[in-house]
Amino acid sequence: MLLLTTLLLPALTLCVAETVNIPLTRRAPARRRTGEDIFAAGRRARARYGFSPAATTTRRRRASATSFSVINQQGDSSYLGQVSIGTPPQAFTVILDTGSSDLFVLDTSCDQCSSGGPVFDATKSSSFQQTSNQPTEIDYGSGSVAGFVASDTVTMGSFSTQSQGFLIAEQITQGLIAGNVSGLIGLAFEALAETQATPFWQSLINSNQLSSPEMAFQLTRSTSLDDVPGGTFTLGGTDSSLFTGDIEFHNLEGASTPAFWQLSLSGLTVQGQSIQISTGNSALAAIDTGTTAIGGPSDDVAAFWKAVPDAAPARGQGSEGFFTFPCSTTITATMSFGGQQWAINPTDMNLGPLTEGSDQCVGALFDISLGANTDGSTPSWVVGDTFLKNVYSVFRQSPLSVGFAQLSGASSGSGSGSSDSSGSPSSAKLPDSPGLPTSAGSGTSANDPFQTSAGNGGAGNAAQSLTPSAPLKIAMSFLCFVAALLTYM
Repeated sequence: MLLLTTLLLPALTLCVAETVNIPLTRRAPARRRTGEDIFAAGRRARARYGFSPAATTTRRRRASATSFSVINQQGDSSYLGQVSIGTPPQAFTVILDTGSSDLFVLDTSCDQCSSGGPVFDATKSSSFQQTSNQPTEIDYGSGSVAGFVASDTVTMGSFSTQSQGFLIAEQITQGLIAGNVSGLIGLAFEALAETQATPFWQSLINSNQLSSPEMAFQLTRSTSLDDVPGGTFTLGGTDSSLFTGDIEFHNLEGASTPAFWQLSLSGLTVQGQSIQISTGNSALAAIDTGTTAIGGPSDDVAAFWKAVPDAAPARGQGSEGFFTFPCSTTITATMSFGGQQWAINPTDMNLGPLTEGSDQCVGALFDISLGANTDGSTPSWVVGDTFLKNVYSVFRQSPLSVGFAQLSGASSGSGSGSSDSSGSPSSAKLPDSPGLPTSAGSGTSANDPFQTSAGNGGAGNAAQSLTPSAPLKIAMSFLCFVAALLTYM
């Protein structure tokens, strides 16, 4: 018996540490986006990162972050997954956001909740515990959510944490969320958490549930109003079918205690020209899945658009910081963070016509600071989905770093990949993936998006993952059961 148990212990280890791939749902816009929609998203991003429209001094540290600023009914988008909370579990569609750290869901007692999604009912969970009687408010710049901090069992795919802290939202600013979205899960660091709770992903690492202390995103772009598949979110490793070559990792920059997934931007090109950008604190960039476009400091953004023929500052109320260019112009741009240049698909650099029928389009790089300075505690750049749709991005706990890799053909043609020194993009396309969840914005319920696969987690630059076949999964499940049984005999 002892010999058999010893032989099966490695199998039990494999049962504990695994990788979960989560297909994402991308919200389709309810109608075609207008210039005012774009400008409103920019204003929300500024508020989110602590910039006021009239800022002339050092900006404040934002109280917290969230991707609510890109969730609305005017054409902004977000990337959604599912979590379950409670015993028995209650399922919710939530925003996946690497720019914030709090988990919250709407509660049954939420006032003026316009979301059509399910709400959390604490009375139906035997594992629910309210941990504080003090109201907690999370300010998102353009609005807020308020409620009480509690703990319960939180599950994503096959991963689960007990006594996970989160906010049960009883009040929310009208219009912050819509569709069947019920909340948000923050994937940044505890230093940003208004609930003072350890973020879910870090709880999984602390309990040794992940085969590798990292998570990864492959984000697709919408090609029509009905294009809802959003890509793949991987917990506990990477999916080698979604990228090619090595992952180029860069250590986090800035504060010794991390708050944001923050790198130093080292290079920016447009139309084949290298743009001279600021250095030091002014080069710090948050890698944020919860922001749609790319925001940067005033001088750098102005220099970028100066290199684009006939580009000019957008005119009109609320358009401050944005630039327009002839819609017939193809914007070729790259960004680098100390390594190779990563090309941005021209489609992503064009946010659409300024007004319906206009021959002027709005650019995806905007001035987020409006002349304000930074103190180094928060980033000057916010690198959102305009860039992230073009790379496979990996967020790693140990060592603290963010990595990028070229997308493969299995990435649904979502990005243009990396480029050589000439700035010429490489691209790949794959037929649409079947069986992805229904759009959160469509008003229909989403299917269960979780698919579990075992893998090695992709340690190092040549990260890998393994997706076992169905018979192998069955065999592994049986082996795990036997191993666990023998261990406790």
